[in-house]
Amino acid sequence: MRTPKLSPKDAMMFRNVFLTTSILCLSVTLCVGAAFADSPKEEAPAEKPKSGPPFGRGFGRQNDPQFQEDHDVFFYLLEHRKEITRTIKMLNNGIETVTESKNPEVAAKIREHVTAMYDRVENHKPIHMRDPLFREVFNNAEKIKITTQETEHGVQVTETSDDPYAAKLVQFHAEVVSLFIKNGFSEMPKNHPVPEK
Repeated sequence: MRTPKLSPKDAMMFRNVFLTTSILCLSVTLCVGAAFADSPKEEAPAEKPKSGPPFGRGFGRQNDPQFQEDHDVFFYLLEHRKEITRTIKMLNNGIETVTESKNPEVAAKIREHVTAMYDRVENHKPIHMRDPLFREVFNNAEKIKITTQETEHGVQVTETSDDPYAAKLVQFHAEVVSLFIKNGFSEMPKNHPVPEK
């Protein structure tokens, strides 16, 4: 597999964008995965950043011993995205997603990612805060109820809220998680819009 070489600036940008994961990737659902029946033209895969300058503003890496592990799991999932399937069921008050892989190692990483992102939401340890959508999800985390259930090949996540805006946020987030799986590393530097209040 041929991958382009990233400049230090791009590597820093990719690292600063991490998530998360996920985030709420959990498709907080914060899990990662997406199956798209119609695949557009084949993209040149981006190289996983291996080194670069320190992380930038808005990422919250300081005093976060779990950050590097979460980062590594997220990058692993992006690298194995073609082995991941994901469905999103829109609910009136949120979403229900199922993210899976027939590869047991990938399935285990999906579960690990979901658990880590759930912890971040529950314990107010945000990541990917330079992206407006992720920032809003974390700013409204106390209004979001998350339940998870392991499946044979991954995890089912249900995210709901009695607050209509928070419910829209989790729906927008679920779509962005699917874009991470569809587009891989090239999706990371993008800013994602928030729904109207």
